[in-house]
Amino acid sequence: MLVLAFDTATPAVTAALHDGERVLAESTTVDARRHGELLVPTIETVLREAGATLADVTVVVAGAGPGPYTGLRVGLMTAQALAASLGVPAYGVCTLDAVAYGSRLSEPFLVATDARRKEVFWGHYEDMRTRLSGPAVSRPHDLPADLPLVGAGARMYAEVVGASRLLDAPEYPFAGALASLAAEQLGEPDVREVVESGTHPVLSLPRPVYLRRPDAQVPAAPKKVGT
Repeated sequence: MLVLAFDTATPAVTAALHDGERVLAESTTVDARRHGELLVPTIETVLREAGATLADVTVVVAGAGPGPYTGLRVGLMTAQALAASLGVPAYGVCTLDAVAYGSRLSEPFLVATDARRKEVFWGHYEDMRTRLSGPAVSRPHDLPADLPLVGAGARMYAEVVGASRLLDAPEYPFAGALASLAAEQLGEPDVREVVESGTHPVLSLPRPVYLRRPDAQVPAAPKKVGT
């Protein structure tokens, strides 16, 4: 097994390679405006550091969001294109799940990432592997109270949610965590069939989770001007 994982649903453009036992290489650049420019070079970097080529990859995994439309689309379109050209399966993993897994927490907590518009994308977790609810989008002050928080979205609104609730954990869905979480699931029997049925608790088909419509809309037909 050689899993190529990457995520572009947050300002972190991140990629990693995992051989089924450990992360072989990982690279991340935090830049909210250059997802399309950075992703392919980041993939090339981890392949080179691991001494591998694209032909060695057996599974592609991409963060499925939620996230802003443009950045999220870059990762998922790349995953679909690579999988098609290599003849390997592609899967999506909720970006919040990758943040949760990277936290290594064994207690209930919330993950929150920046949703812009003064909102956050969030999920409620029982532990690092188990999402109880979400993903959802809301104002920071509407997050469930009295639970610890991780993620860049929580830190952005520390004054609103309460700085004492913030835990010392990775703020972004680093691809090493994403790949490790996916690799745990890929050895299960009939995993592809379960994913295609939409019932797998972690893996999904590589389709975006938007939660709301993109900012750009097709303009409506012009109104007729009366004579």
